[in-house]
Amino acid sequence: MAGRVQSLRVAAEQPRSDWDRTVDEWPVSAPISVLRAYSDAVNSALIRRWLPSLVGARVLKTDLFDEAVAGGLVPELRAAGASILGVDVSVATVAAARARYPDLAVEVGDVRRLRFPDETFDLVVSNSTLDHFGSPAELEGALDELHRVVRCGGTLLVTLDNGANPVVALRNALPERVLRRLGLTHYFLGETCGPRRLATLLRAAGFDVERTSALMHFPRIVARLLAALVGPRPRLLRLLLAAERLEQTPLRYATGQFVAAKAVKPMQP
Repeated sequence: MAGRVQSLRVAAEQPRSDWDRTVDEWPVSAPISVLRAYSDAVNSALIRRWLPSLVGARVLKTDLFDEAVAGGLVPELRAAGASILGVDVSVATVAAARARYPDLAVEVGDVRRLRFPDETFDLVVSNSTLDHFGSPAELEGALDELHRVVRCGGTLLVTLDNGANPVVALRNALPERVLRRLGLTHYFLGETCGPRRLATLLRAAGFDVERTSALMHFPRIVARLLAALVGPRPRLLRLLLAAERLEQTPLRYATGQFVAAKAVKPMQP
């Protein structure tokens, strides 16, 4: 614990990052609350489907933004029996996640340069972490690092913005200042992957890809408009979640905002 406190103290002396400001200034509104609840519900359901039991598993969660601004995935991972360590590059994000979950092991760290020894974790959960890098090389380097810290036979569950979705592709074509002015994003948007590219990058990093899919099929801009009109009502969240049935159709990679993959680090011969 003393080491983690010292880590936070040293990191806090550094210049504040965009992520620090994002968390400190995170808007509290009906549209944002609905979208966060939608994201948490969809990703929690993915964990239940793809990782039904994690009893005794050592889990690395590669960022803590979900837990800083909403409930996040910690409740679902704990319910499955996991022992969780969360890392995030932002001091403010780590502090906010710790305030919400005082007994959660957390520390400041960069997923591209982790301090952990080789093969430390049974599972790495990396949901919408790697799509905030500014270059393909950073994305590839992060996957290499995650491969290093997961044990042989261990699993990586990863999601990124889905570049095969036409709406995501259009968003990527717009200048970031325009997106922020319209309130469509509050943070830096980086690399995206379609399912084929993600599978290719995972294999290049040394993983075997077990399955891919797409998530969050209800258009976010429509969800924001509905939430602004009716507020964060349970019926609205049920409507958004009903769109996840599109995951079972051939159109899933055209409608899902995120691409997801489950990959395994092969056992050594």
